Amino acid sequence: MFTRRAKSTSLLLILLAGGIGILSSTQTWLTVGRADGGEALEVAGNAALPVLAPLSLTALALCAAIALVGPVMRRVFAAIAVVVGALMLVLTARILLQHPLDAVSPALTKATGLAGDTALSAIIDGIAVTAWPWAALVGWILLLLGGGLALVTAGRWRSGGRRYRTAPVPHDGPVDAVESWDDLSRGTDPTR
Repeated sequence: MFTRRAKSTSLLLILLAGGIGILSSTQTWLTVGRADGGEALEVAGNAALPVLAPLSLTALALCAAIALVGPVMRRVFAAIAVVVGALMLVLTARILLQHPLDAVSPALTKATGLAGDTALSAIIDGIAVTAWPWAALVGWILLLLGGGLALVTAGRWRSGGRRYRTAPVPHDGPVDAVESWDDLSRGTDPTR
């Protein structure tokens, strides 16, 4: 029972993490106040952290892969999920805690035409963080938990393909048309 719960829980956590990441990539993460009197600039998650959308899609793909593969590859994909979760956790925390200039500089350069750290920092009055990076941070924690749970319990999960495998039935005597179709269904060639 624990194994079935571990499988569904880990897959759900990884799926939620990828979904939160994708959703947050399109939302405003940072609002830049401007000292030059210009209108405040909103910076979306995918602009502040360019790897956000691709690695969120990676989490979704890992969820599907972990659900479909055997125990060895399941562990490999779960380890990748843990690495992706840790990387995104660090990158998102950096934006939350440091409000780095490189997170807003492409959007600010596009809006003002100015480039370079000195010029851009001169027109920034302040950088405010919205709730979306915090939501993404929670998503990365979920990805770490889901990947870790899958990594630890992957060897005990049932493989879905086993229930569909059948052993060949030995035949004594001639084979009729119905038995030939049954052989085809089992994956054997009755013409041999």
